[in-house]
Amino acid sequence: MNLTKTFRSFFLCSILAFAIYGCKESFPLDDKLNLIEETKVIIPPKIKFGFNLNDYSVKTRKIKKGDTFGQILEENGIDYPEVHNILQKIKKQVNVRKLKRGAQYTVLFTKDTLPIAKTFIYHPDIESYTVVNLRDSIYGEKILKPVKIIKQEASGNIENSLYESMINNGLNEELTYLLSDIYAWTIDFFRLQKGDSFKIIYTEKFVDDSISIGIEKIDAALFNHSGKDYYAFAFKRDSLNGIIDYFDTNAKNLRRAFLKAPVKFSRVSSRYNLRRRIPYYGNKIRPHRGTDFAASVGTPILATADGIVIKSKYSKANGNYVTIKHNNTYTTQYLHMKKRMVKKGKKVRQGEVIGLVGMTGYTSGPHVCYRFWKNGRQVDPFRQKLPEAKPISENLKNKYLAEIEPLKYQLDCISKANKYRNEYSELAILTNNID
Repeated sequence: MNLTKTFRSFFLCSILAFAIYGCKESFPLDDKLNLIEETKVIIPPKIKFGFNLNDYSVKTRKIKKGDTFGQILEENGIDYPEVHNILQKIKKQVNVRKLKRGAQYTVLFTKDTLPIAKTFIYHPDIESYTVVNLRDSIYGEKILKPVKIIKQEASGNIENSLYESMINNGLNEELTYLLSDIYAWTIDFFRLQKGDSFKIIYTEKFVDDSISIGIEKIDAALFNHSGKDYYAFAFKRDSLNGIIDYFDTNAKNLRRAFLKAPVKFSRVSSRYNLRRRIPYYGNKIRPHRGTDFAASVGTPILATADGIVIKSKYSKANGNYVTIKHNNTYTTQYLHMKKRMVKKGKKVRQGEVIGLVGMTGYTSGPHVCYRFWKNGRQVDPFRQKLPEAKPISENLKNKYLAEIEPLKYQLDCISKANKYRNEYSELAILTNNID
């Protein structure tokens, strides 16, 4: 019995030994090493700024107050003579003498026991970056990222305000300001009603595929206000100067020669009133020959029409103020500025910033007092039949009507329930350099 057990144990051990020996013979050492090499984890490249960051030791910091390009290089192991040499070689290629406080920079080092700084990259914004190669072939290059221009559709219903509707629908808030400019003389955006709606066709610019860098322009829009449709189509009426205006379905210009207000999204706090009584002066009649637009300090003040600045000065009552002569008929004035942004003699365009809202002169709160002269007499601008902007010339009218036909059809087909941006065609990719 014991002999049988001993034999069985010997037999099992022999089989096990054969199995192990057989495995060793079937997988030679070289094959095992090859198998290990084949199963190594492959690290995918991490490409940024045109470099594979896996090949470098990477250091990213923010520009601090007082930082200079030379100082940063010295802090990263480059002596002053080398810094001077680098600056001399790149001075005609890039400008790194003025670095923006708070902006980011990256230094790429070799992965040696003693790391050596190879490349300096300055990236103050999302649209571009500057590369300075610090070793061997020293050079500097400013690189603009590829820009995608995407044509988009958007729509929404007004619940409270246009701005809130844009935000709630996940749209770029810049559309609010562009729409308000287009319809400045057609729709009062402070009197929008619940149930009003909008549809827009526009182009937006992107870098890194998904980061918006702004709206290029609105191509067409439809705003329904109080049950009435207001169409607007962009058209270059002056190909020589590239002037784009917005016109309706009858080729009528939506813009007027004058903006309705010198500040955006403000409210009228005091109207033109020759019979105004002021409690501060014993309830006596004190004529108010201007229109006050309340706005917070620092709000940009806009020229309401093209013209020439004939006054830019300070007085005790008016504070800082600017006067613009538009032609032999019309003159405007803007009072109580915190800061004047234009000088006497400057030609200004409609919508150009000429100052900032303030409280200088005789005023009880931040606002701009807007004064309007017609034929040398101060008048209420809201009671004037002001001239329209330049119309489409007759020889371009047929071209305009043909161009807007497909856009109008497209606007009409956009669903009012569409709450989100709808990218439907890529217009172009402007490639400068590949990131």
